Amino acid sequence: MTTARAIRLAEFGAPAVMKLQAVELPAPAAGEVQLRQTAIGFNFIDVYQRAGRYPLPSPTGLGHEAAGVVEAVGEGVRDLRVGDRVVYMNAGVGAYASHRNVPAERMALLPPGVSDEDAAAVFFKAMTAQFLVKKTHRVQPGDIVVVHAAAGGVGQILSRWCKALGATVIGTAGSAAKCEAARSAGCDAAIDYSQADWVQQVIAATDGRKARVVYDSVAQHTFMGSLDCTAPFGLVVLYGAASGPVPAFEPELLNKKGCLFLTRPSVFPHNADVATFRHNAADVFEAMASGAVVASIGARFPLEQVVEAHRLAESRGTAGAIVMTP
Repeated sequence: MTTARAIRLAEFGAPAVMKLQAVELPAPAAGEVQLRQTAIGFNFIDVYQRAGRYPLPSPTGLGHEAAGVVEAVGEGVRDLRVGDRVVYMNAGVGAYASHRNVPAERMALLPPGVSDEDAAAVFFKAMTAQFLVKKTHRVQPGDIVVVHAAAGGVGQILSRWCKALGATVIGTAGSAAKCEAARSAGCDAAIDYSQADWVQQVIAATDGRKARVVYDSVAQHTFMGSLDCTAPFGLVVLYGAASGPVPAFEPELLNKKGCLFLTRPSVFPHNADVATFRHNAADVFEAMASGAVVASIGARFPLEQVVEAHRLAESRGTAGAIVMTP
């Protein structure tokens, strides 16, 4: 048995419901590896699940990604060994922990040039950006792309990757400081969406041309404006809801706005089988090596301060990724 320190929830609500507890961890089962986790990634879905917006069973852990070192392997594991550095996502909630047993098929080996902290900072986010730019809409040179929340963890990665693929990237963010962070992440222009005329500013930034694709993770505050930023026959990709759910609307509106397409994809179905997951992970590591994906870490917290990490995230008080260390 290994004694792990893990965040557990017996109820859902404000950040204070998260409690750090000692948990007895058995030896890894067949097909599993046991990790000593060295860096834990934060994603906004963690907030939704902690608050009860995305229901989880109770009691539960929290968190979807981490990097670490393999300390034990279960029966039948052939492609990983003790001492390997790995990163994972989509292994079920529970990443907020010092040690964890995880199915080996959810692991990706870390290349020598990628640190554990950088991997935890970007892996889930970069895997999200990967399917957005390669599958949901294959970004091409000359595309005009709008990225909402471009100063956030996914937003910075998405902006930089779209730029590397040859697109003109217009970012939006909620303050002047965050707009500056968006420009630093590769956006050709950055617009403060808290301003009443932000849609007109977005269109003006490209000399009146609208976007081939709008990536919207803000939702309630930006969605109707996203439709107005999109060129005829263009695509609005709704992949999050940081400001709340999209207001109800009639599908006929998509016709009136220019025969627009709307989709609501998710990272998990795009990485549902081992071969696809590892192929996409290799694409992410290649993008990191080329500089198209950069680990921009906005804040670091020890696991004991997970409540403060969530409060900071909900306040939108940081640009870039949040990383926790066990």
